[in-house]
Amino acid sequence: MINALRQRFNIPPREEWRERIMDMVDARVRAITAGLSMKELRAILRGDEPTEKPNPRYKVITTSFVAHLRPRYYQQAATWFSHTLRLGWFTTFFFVVETITGVILMFYYIPFPDQAYGSILAIESNVFFGELLRDLHRLGAEAMVLFSWLHLLRTYFTGSYKGPRSFTWLTGVILLLITAWLSFSGYLLPWDQLAYWAVTVGSSITESGPVVGPAINMIMRGAPDIGTGGLLRFYLQHVILFPLLAILFISIHYYKVSREHSISLPAVVEETEMDPNEKKEHTRRIDLIPDLLTHEIFLTALGIFVMLAIIYFRWFQSPLETHANPQQTPLDTKAPWYFWWLQGMLKIDPAAIFENMLGAVGIQVELSRLLDSKFIMGLVVPPALVIILMAIPYIDRNPSRLARKRPFAIAWGIAWIFIVLAWSYMGTPEYGIETPPATRIIQDLAPEEGEGPLREIPFEELQAGIYTVGQDEAVDLCPQYSYIPEGGDEHDLVLGCPHLTAVFMEFSERLRDAEVDGALPNLNARLLVEQVQHNLFRLVPHVEWSDPATGETKTYEHTYFLHENRAEH
Repeated sequence: MINALRQRFNIPPREEWRERIMDMVDARVRAITAGLSMKELRAILRGDEPTEKPNPRYKVITTSFVAHLRPRYYQQAATWFSHTLRLGWFTTFFFVVETITGVILMFYYIPFPDQAYGSILAIESNVFFGELLRDLHRLGAEAMVLFSWLHLLRTYFTGSYKGPRSFTWLTGVILLLITAWLSFSGYLLPWDQLAYWAVTVGSSITESGPVVGPAINMIMRGAPDIGTGGLLRFYLQHVILFPLLAILFISIHYYKVSREHSISLPAVVEETEMDPNEKKEHTRRIDLIPDLLTHEIFLTALGIFVMLAIIYFRWFQSPLETHANPQQTPLDTKAPWYFWWLQGMLKIDPAAIFENMLGAVGIQVELSRLLDSKFIMGLVVPPALVIILMAIPYIDRNPSRLARKRPFAIAWGIAWIFIVLAWSYMGTPEYGIETPPATRIIQDLAPEEGEGPLREIPFEELQAGIYTVGQDEAVDLCPQYSYIPEGGDEHDLVLGCPHLTAVFMEFSERLRDAEVDGALPNLNARLLVEQVQHNLFRLVPHVEWSDPATGETKTYEHTYFLHENRAEH
């Protein structure tokens, strides 16, 4: 009966139907994977040999728009982890993380000064996994800058910029600059005090340029001071212009590596005589699919795991300080850490250096107008250093890549690492900037932007009283007091108020040291802790002293309010 109906309506047998369906599925799989069949995918997952000829795994590299940027294979020695440390790969990985998280954050961010800060708060409190996405985005940005630098240093010290890789080095330096500016332009978007003043100070460098300097500064900021126009300019650079430039130069960079010269072999393999069999082993082909692809999938999983672990254990958090206030410059304003070296250079006064040198031989001359520090150290030296960095392949004519044959290049690179680190140290707020001792001590205990030891005192330990320096420096300020921290039990009982005592002891010790050094004569200082509501305390560090020069009595104090639920806001 069934066979008769099948013959009458010309219905194929079950095996033929199954074969047709599998052929349709296989055709879709080949279209999606640029030529890999289901059988071939199964062989890849099992680590088997290719199932067809010519090798369909090579066809993927040829026909796929994305995969054609990658080579079909690498030489075995070029894949040594100790040779590349996968620094270039991780830089690209972080760029992908930035792209994915950035696109999601774009849906919720509003690039206008009156709404930007509020949109960040909304992302962290109202958006599902919003705080995690913002932390991932910020962590990925800083990691991308760091790994870009490390990748450049690895390339330099292994001599991988020589010969046919000179142009690839140039594109790498451009990518480093794009990466730094991407991170810097995104630094402003939270529109808090930290971001606003860091970008204000950084962008002010262009003002010192001759003729066109003020115009460039106006173009960057959109107005004499950063406002709506400046924020919108930085936002568009961050989400459109420089990501497109990064994609363009990453594509060129990868294409040069995959299509022209591949990753450089270790110099010991390339330039050292060795046994032919050993040489053959080091130069054998390692296919991208599946060997290196599975390795990169593992690195992707590892990178995501490490980032999530860093955020989970609170080793990294995206800072968000108070709302940007153009009328109040906070103490210790500083650029992002990757621009500390530039901020440190701006503290160098070339006019004073040359005046002292000439003064040593009896020549007195005024050079401050001729050698403007901001112009020389901000707009002349940094571009010159970038040009030298780009020109390294053309300056270094030594054909060898072996470290023992490049002593000057290696020593020169190490020297510049220490120079940049020294400049970065000089770029910190504490270096070269005179801050009155009382202001400095209180700022360190409770910085205007950030937490600090004073704000980290548990609410339970805030015992009202006036604690005087020189009188109340006991082992514990409240020895009869004890409490159980929120969420704890009797095993977590805390005796006294150790955190409050530690802050007061540090406050006292630093003030007494300053008094001994003569900076704060006739010292009279105290810490006021006052409960103004049942869930709110007011803390006032107060310092009085006599001016060492005039004998005039001076006073400095700062008021802080600590709420019971401050950690939740």
